[in-house]
Formats: sequence, C-alpha cells, structure tokens
Amino acid sequence: MPKCFFVSDLHLFANRSNAHRYLEQIAQSASRVEAFVLGGDIFDFRWARIPTLRAVESAARWLDDLTSRCNKCRFHLVLGNHDYHQVLIDRLTRLEKQIPNLSWHRYYVRLGNSVFLHGDVAERRMDARMLAEARQQWLDRRRRGPFLSKMYDVVVLTRLHKPVPHLVFSKRIVVRRIMKYLESIEQGPRNGVRHVYFGHTHKKLLNYRYRGLTFHNGGAGIKGIKFRIIEAKC
Repeated sequence: MPKCFFVSDLHLFANRSNAHRYLEQIAQSASRVEAFVLGGDIFDFRWARIPTLRAVESAARWLDDLTSRCNKCRFHLVLGNHDYHQVLIDRLTRLEKQIPNLSWHRYYVRLGNSVFLHGDVAERRMDARMLAEARQQWLDRRRRGPFLSKMYDVVVLTRLHKPVPHLVFSKRIVVRRIMKYLESIEQGPRNGVRHVYFGHTHKKLLNYRYRGLTFHNGGAGIKGIKFRIIEAKC
C-alpha cells in the first residue's frame, strides 16, 4: 500500500485547466495514504476566471473539504509561482491553524529521503535568494484581463501550447538546474536526498536518474497535457 502521493499544476480557476476530471481521483487516492503533497500551481490566480478574493476563498473551501474528507491523511501544500499570492498566503496562515492535517510551504518540503518542490527553479540557475526574489514578483500580480484570457484559450484550443514544455524544458537542463538549487539549500544527495518530485514544466517525467537523484513529474491538469498522480517514496 502506498504511503504518499504527489500532484502539481492543476491550475484551478483557469480556463485552460481540466483538473475537475481528476479531483475525485485525488480525493480517493488521499484517503488511502498517510501523506499527500500538492506541489504548486494547484491554483492559478494569474489566469483565474474570477476575482482574486473569490478565487482564494474557493481555494480555501476546496482545501477544507479535501482535508475533512481525508482526515487521516497529512496534506502538504507547496506553493508555485501561479499560486504564490499574498492573499492566499495570508489565508493559508489562518487555515493551517484551523485544519490539523494541513501544512503549507513556500518553496519545498522534505519527507524522508524525498524532496518536493514546485520546480520554477528550472527556469534558470537559482539559489534560495534568487528564488525568493523571483517569487516576490508574483505576490500581488493582477490577474490577466478577459481579452488575454480568451487569446490564451485559443492557444489551448488549437493545442499550440503542447510543444512549449518540450522545447523549453529539456530533461537534462531541468534536472541539472533543480539539483544545483537543492545543493545550494543543502538538500542534495550528500544530505540523504534520493528522490525529487516537482512540477512547473508541465512535462511528465518518471524515474529519471541524474547524479544520485531520481526525478519525477506528473505533468499538468491542463487541456491537451498528460497528467498523472504520482506515488511517491516518503
């Protein structure tokens, strides 16, 4: 019986998301394990269809419902860039005190010999300071307007977005950048880490080995992109 699952990049509230197809599966999976890691961009406040305050309250209700339904499972919410918003952070600070089986983390969480992070450090070579600076830009970003959202919907509808992860994020570049970041925060192989679970690239990756680490990515809950709930070692 698995002990832990990992998902990322549901992009809830965005038109491009098809995560509603997986929500019941996520809940059923969580009911069978001790821990479940939500690995960033679970919510998307940049491309949300609804105002930010309403989206944050909807996110809080979803977390409350999920943690209540699966009250024997410990949930870890790791923030990504699209849900790294000050309004959500303030709400999570209160929510964590109200929900005993919920913890949230700005950048990563380590469970056993596994590290879980969103993966936006794959954009370029980063250390902890650089990631914090990059995330700072997302804290109060306004959501995109209706026109840009509709334009992006056209991109998704025509599937022009599908080649992007493959062109931008090659496996070797991604894992090398993530490993450099982990080493900079002393969470690399020398510190006992063996498995790395991440998102952000929207590109499924399973059991990819690189210099003592094994990398895993479940894709994204976005139309036209492959998605998987990953059984994690923790």
